[in-house]
Amino acid sequence: MVPAPTGDDSGQPAGRALPLPVAAPMAVVAGLALLAAFPPYGLWPLAPLGVALLAVATHRRRVRAGAGLGLLTGVALFAPLLSWTNLHTGYLPWVLLSLLQAGYLALLGAAGAYASPLVDRVRWSWPAVTGVLWVGQEALRDRTPFGGFPWGRLAFSQDESPLLRLAALGGAPLVTFAVALTGGLVGVALWRAWESPLRRAPIAALSAAAVAVPVVGLLVPVSGAGGGDAVTVAIVQGNVPRLGLDFNAQRQAVLNNHVDATIELAGQVSAGVRPRPDLVVWPENSSDIDPLRDTDAGARISQAADAVGAPILVGAVLRGPGEGQVRNAGILWRPGSGPDLEQLYTKRHPVPFAEYVPMRDLARMVSKQVDRVRADFVPGSEPGVLRTGAAVLGDVICFEVAYDEVVRDTVTGGAQLLVVQTNNATFDVAEARQQLAMVRLRAVEHGRPALMASTVGVSGFVAPDGRVSDATGFNTRAVVVRQLRLDDGRTLATRVGLWPEVALATLAVVALVGAGVLRRRPHAG
Repeated sequence: MVPAPTGDDSGQPAGRALPLPVAAPMAVVAGLALLAAFPPYGLWPLAPLGVALLAVATHRRRVRAGAGLGLLTGVALFAPLLSWTNLHTGYLPWVLLSLLQAGYLALLGAAGAYASPLVDRVRWSWPAVTGVLWVGQEALRDRTPFGGFPWGRLAFSQDESPLLRLAALGGAPLVTFAVALTGGLVGVALWRAWESPLRRAPIAALSAAAVAVPVVGLLVPVSGAGGGDAVTVAIVQGNVPRLGLDFNAQRQAVLNNHVDATIELAGQVSAGVRPRPDLVVWPENSSDIDPLRDTDAGARISQAADAVGAPILVGAVLRGPGEGQVRNAGILWRPGSGPDLEQLYTKRHPVPFAEYVPMRDLARMVSKQVDRVRADFVPGSEPGVLRTGAAVLGDVICFEVAYDEVVRDTVTGGAQLLVVQTNNATFDVAEARQQLAMVRLRAVEHGRPALMASTVGVSGFVAPDGRVSDATGFNTRAVVVRQLRLDDGRTLATRVGLWPEVALATLAVVALVGAGVLRRRPHAG
């Protein structure tokens, strides 16, 4: 082993780093490799490669240089990954959001550089240190600022990977750790190949270990179907007249689309073409007219529910409780009796600057687009556990599927079927497929059948092992019906909750503290 470098107070690890003209392009390629791992590309093996390239690029660099390289990776990843945010709002919000998210990878790059003395002293620790640093970075990014934005977590790139099964043991944090651990093994192999190109045996061993980690995922047992009662569920994707932010101006047409599609389904049921559903799910914003206050809107929904003879979970915008306030809600609408106010879920995690505007006066100075949000959405306080009679639903709305605890709270509250109501009319098919990947992880994480219902697509059903069925096209009208098996068991991930993330993030702090000690303790080489 090469003698460990000696740290100094300047933050510059001793020893040879990659030349900067090599490291900087490597950091950009790292971001592009990570990007390609996510839908719609879905090249999941490239995620560990991206992790490895960033780890190698930042190794033995000054902390500031590591931050700069991490920022390059972050921009290369997040700018294209979040390009759907600029489709109808202009470039500035997209640029600011991408830079904010890239800033967290700058912190990761700085942390990787800072930890260099530790992984040089204990070379076998490099993969594990890489893994815990990624988990720590995501734990921070998922929560800050304004409640965080978990888009682009490594775990969400693994919807077609054997590593997805690890979600049943430790949720998204464990999957992220496994991806980054694999990347750390690849990184050590790359470093060995550069530092000691003639020592082929260690490189081969590390490469084999990197291949073995995803294979381990296949050993985690997951069920292909729930073990409980059968329930027949219909998803109605009514579509909108036009994609874009003016979809709110089309709200009567959007409601009519979902009513008409449901009535058509009722006709098919009467004709024996389709089975009668026990539950119909409409997407988020399927009724942007408050059906509890607008009698015409309420009458149209009742017409649909009575025709199909099943309760409808309606995604509705409800006015109040205060003046100038609204709620993004899922409300159960029963045939014959109308809205069941006991089975109403209000979105707990409204999206900042899209559903409410923090620091509105300051935000307006950055972009006047914030004034499109005329009324702030008020967050709910209770998990989305809704009892339909045929099933207990775990309702989450749109981006909430990215937040671990929002989904888990419904399962611990008794949910047998996970339901994600979403509206992708202001985005594109890439965003929809990225969101469906999150639904797949949640289904495996909690051992539940799941579904995603979108206004424009992609909608579909997900089995507890992550397989997708009856996925719809984008910007189309569609109705899909499927029989599902409910489940009320609990996976290990459901039982342990936050603890895997807490443990791994704590180890990240321990690694950084250990690196700090080594930087102040000269090592006799």
